[in-house]
Amino acid sequence: MDIKPAAIAFVLGLSTSAAFAGPIERACLKSDRKAASRPLCNCVQQVADLSLDAGDQRLAATFFSDPHRAQVIRQSDNTNHEKFWKRYKEFGSNAATYCRSVRS
Repeated sequence: MDIKPAAIAFVLGLSTSAAFAGPIERACLKSDRKAASRPLCNCVQQVADLSLDAGDQRLAATFFSDPHRAQVIRQSDNTNHEKFWKRYKEFGSNAATYCRSVRS
């Protein structure tokens, strides 16, 4: 999915509270990663909202607590896992680009 910069800018301008945090943001905030911060996790969630459906987001959120699961999905011969992994890679690339400058 090709995300338009204007769409990203619009969504990133919206604010969300913890009560409305999506699965990616919640998992990010619970993670023990040093870089995890509310602004960064929120940014990543906003990119996820534009590029992953709810099921994809729930699956991707599990990777924060179980990184090995990402490896299992990536190496799976299951067609659905292969399709998911392509969407997930694009999401990761978009999140890295659009959330790069977000600081805590």
